[in-house]
Amino acid sequence: MITPSYICQMARYNAWQNRSLYGAADQLSDTVRRQDQGVFFGSIHNTLNHLLWGDQIWMSRFAGAAQPLAKNIADSTAQYPDWDDLKRERAAFDVIIQTWAETVDGQALSGDLTWFSGAIQRHVTKSVSLCVIHMFNHQTHHRGQVHALLTRSGAKPEDTDLFVMPDSGSERP
Repeated sequence: MITPSYICQMARYNAWQNRSLYGAADQLSDTVRRQDQGVFFGSIHNTLNHLLWGDQIWMSRFAGAAQPLAKNIADSTAQYPDWDDLKRERAAFDVIIQTWAETVDGQALSGDLTWFSGAIQRHVTKSVSLCVIHMFNHQTHHRGQVHALLTRSGAKPEDTDLFVMPDSGSERP
């Protein structure tokens, strides 16, 4: 079973890495950020949009956060067409994730979660702990794609190793 401490660590890591990726992406032109580079969601912009959407979906299930603007995975890539809007919403949502992480307790991690999955078109029931792990794993997966796209485009995001994350506690956006 995961612990509240694990969740806090991963929420800090998420915010730190998002600042790194968005900072590096800011150095690219909008054309480059939107260029289809052959990954599942096409571009840096689309993948970052989908990643925010995924976090919003999971946090709506875990903590009652507002549902994302896009109603499904297919629309998730265009949720925030404007780069500045996407950056603002990402930073604000990282605060929501961190606030939740700082208040979640072991009891909230027990039991099951049931939801309708649009990805597989059926109801699913899984342990809350597994779903939380999945949210953080989903973040890491798509951030890895974006990191590779940024690097290929000439941008320089920070290292992604968890053990080099600053200990300062300044990971809030």
